[in-house]
Amino acid sequence: MASYWLIKSEPTVYPWERLAKERRAVWDGVRNFEARNNLRAMKAGDLCLFYHSNEGKQIVGVAKVVREAYPDPSAEEGEDWSVVDVAPAYAFAEPVGLSTLKSRKVTSGMQLVTRSRLSVTKVTPAEWKAVHALAKQPPP
Repeated sequence: MASYWLIKSEPTVYPWERLAKERRAVWDGVRNFEARNNLRAMKAGDLCLFYHSNEGKQIVGVAKVVREAYPDPSAEEGEDWSVVDVAPAYAFAEPVGLSTLKSRKVTSGMQLVTRSRLSVTKVTPAEWKAVHALAKQPPP
C-alpha cells in the first residue's frame, strides 16, 4: 500500500506547471533533517500532494515518487542529504488553499499546518481523502 506525503515548492522556483511539462524532477535542496528523513522513507509509487508555498499557499496537484532516495548531488562534500525523483500524477481542477485546510477538522492537524517549516511532510490516509474531497477530485 502506498504512503502519502506532501512536498512544497515556491511557485516562482519550481511550479506544478514545470513538473507537468518536464514530466520528472529531482526533488533536491532539502536541508532539514526531519524532511530529509521523510524523503528517505518514501517508496516508489508513493503519492505526494504538491503544495505551492509562500505565493498561492495551496495544494495544486499530486506527484508520484518514481525513484527512491539517493544522495543529493547538490550537497556540499561530506553533507548527508537525500533526494527522490517525482513525476506528475494529476493536477487538481480546484486547488485547496491553506486557509481551507486550517478551517476543516480533519485537515487542521496536517503537518503542513502544525509543522509549517517542513518542506516534506507525512499525510495520513484520512487527510489524503479529505484533501481530495475539498479539491472535488476522487482519489485514485
